[in-house]
Amino acid sequence: MLKSLLYLHIAGGSAALLSMLVPLVTKKGGVTHRRAGWVFVSGMTVVAITAFMLAGARWLTGTSTQEREAGAFLFFVAILTSTSVSGGIRVLRAKTRTGVHRHPWDVGLPALLTAASVAAAFYGLRTGHQLFTAFSFVGLFVGGGRLAYWTRPPSHPMHWWFEHMGSMLGACIAATTAFLVVNANHLGVGTFSLLVWLAPTIIGIPTIAIWTRYYRHKFTPAAPRAVAASL
Repeated sequence: MLKSLLYLHIAGGSAALLSMLVPLVTKKGGVTHRRAGWVFVSGMTVVAITAFMLAGARWLTGTSTQEREAGAFLFFVAILTSTSVSGGIRVLRAKTRTGVHRHPWDVGLPALLTAASVAAAFYGLRTGHQLFTAFSFVGLFVGGGRLAYWTRPPSHPMHWWFEHMGSMLGACIAATTAFLVVNANHLGVGTFSLLVWLAPTIIGIPTIAIWTRYYRHKFTPAAPRAVAASL
């Protein structure tokens, strides 16, 4: 059973990795963009669901503290990944909103991530596990950002564009991180090395900020309706 889940997890990750660059380089809102995007989202959804199950099994059946810690950490990463993927899709369904949005799923998932991040920070600081501590800040950044987005009225006509782009790029960071972690031993570093886990995030977050700034500058007051109609 667990072996089948692992194979499914790998298959979902492979589909996500093979498709994730296509939406970034093709025409936004075009047929290729949307189709490749759905392949990526589907693959990452499989990854997240199987990660929850594998992490839970590792926690419940682990015979050592290290195995249970690994299960707990992977469960946290699955919440982080799910929040990014879900947020990237859900914003497209609420892009016409003008006020606060409080759908239980949209607010609940980042709230869960924020709570899990606080727990991870506490555990990491108490035990000295740097990986828990480091990723707690990533989780707080993502969870807090999504909560702020949904619980405040939009401040820009293209709010959904920026949030969709940021969330999908965040999911790409997650997929890249998973690939590096799986191949860490081949790179001569440990599976739970901070360098392996944080390198994509350290590079990716500034990239998202630069890209978002570029599009904020690019969009004119007349542009939002034309772009929105294409997606």
